[in-house]
Amino acid sequence: MKLNEAAATLSALAQPSRLEVFRLLVKYGEQGVCAGDISNQLNIPKPTLSFHLKELSQAGLVTSERDGRSIIYRLNVKGMKDLMVFLTEDCCQGRPELCSPENKCC
Repeated sequence: MKLNEAAATLSALAQPSRLEVFRLLVKYGEQGVCAGDISNQLNIPKPTLSFHLKELSQAGLVTSERDGRSIIYRLNVKGMKDLMVFLTEDCCQGRPELCSPENKCC
């Protein structure tokens, strides 16, 4: 991931509702969840949610798939991993394993 891509991805997450949506999709994993359920669980109006999902999708963090009349949204695991690698690649003098939650860095 390049610097501009990382900045765009982080920018997409730098909004409370989008961060909530992202965290919810992380919980659902590969199963995914339809927009109506996201809207109900997070109490986000559907038009607003649609905008946020579009932003997360453009940032490479969310994928969508039509299932009958519903659209199922899922975390784009590769997009999330790419961001995490970018953020930790120089961690603790090139030792990203030290950045895991159970280790204290530096």
